[in-house]
Amino acid sequence: MDERTERATGVSGRSPHSGETDSATETFVVHRNLLFTVAYEMLGSAADAEDILQETWLRWADVDHEAARDPRAFLVRITTRQALTRLRTLRRRKESYVGPWLPEPLLTAPDVAEDIELTDSVSMAMLLVLETFAPTERAVFVLRDVFDLGYDEIAQAVDKTPAAVRQIAHRARAHVAARRPREVVSPPRTRSVLATFQQAVETGDLQRLLDIIAPDVVLLTDGGGVVRAALEPVVGAEAVANVLGRLASASLQPAQVNGHPALILRTGGEIDTVRAVRLESGLITGLYAVRNPEKLHASARRPQWAAEPERIRLGRPGQAPARRS
Repeated sequence: MDERTERATGVSGRSPHSGETDSATETFVVHRNLLFTVAYEMLGSAADAEDILQETWLRWADVDHEAARDPRAFLVRITTRQALTRLRTLRRRKESYVGPWLPEPLLTAPDVAEDIELTDSVSMAMLLVLETFAPTERAVFVLRDVFDLGYDEIAQAVDKTPAAVRQIAHRARAHVAARRPREVVSPPRTRSVLATFQQAVETGDLQRLLDIIAPDVVLLTDGGGVVRAALEPVVGAEAVANVLGRLASASLQPAQVNGHPALILRTGGEIDTVRAVRLESGLITGLYAVRNPEKLHASARRPQWAAEPERIRLGRPGQAPARRS
């Protein structure tokens, strides 16, 4: 149990409310990884997702648990509603954000890459696509296409009819499909491209960089107005290569971030930049550099769900985790 969960459930593991049983605490902890991931995919922020978990716990600790016939569905509903409220607030903040906004990167275990559904849904590229959705549309897509909840369950969570949820899910799925890579790059090819990219950046080999980045590559840098960063997207192979060329002699560390390959730049032992990559047809088409110090805390540790991806896959009660065809 990590520090945040201990805060949510009480240091002793018991509810802070009188009369609460260990059973309620255990139920919450069992579903905690799922709830965190739902909140993170809706918000793109680990810090806000942790806050949502604490709010969900406080509401869960206050209900009649015997009346909650399906605790998982009940907890997902609470988390979704809290995340929707927080998402609307965050959207207002982002309107005044300095420069490009990128999701808060999460350090993940290598075996997460084996779960294609999970890595696709939490990738930087996908989270940026979800940023273009209205709050309810984002919630519906996450709950249906990522976690395979039934339309009736989702309808209760977002206060819509099942028919309306079906229509929203259909539109959102089409929107995402139009923006997904046309082909999946194999793990060996991905590792090879990342290694070449790392060496080219560290040595300042611009020609080698140009060989592995797409002509229309886009570099987004998120400094949040706190540290130096490009205030507009950098577009085009030559422009991006010139920016990366300034990193010559820097020491980069390969990592898995949001289930995808990334490079971490450290300064004085502290994380300075997390640079995630997007590959299509064997070329780098997107680079996402997070420099805002407020977003780098989660990159210094691996979240619990990342070590156990199977635990956050939703299955029907009594069934194995769901897999979408």
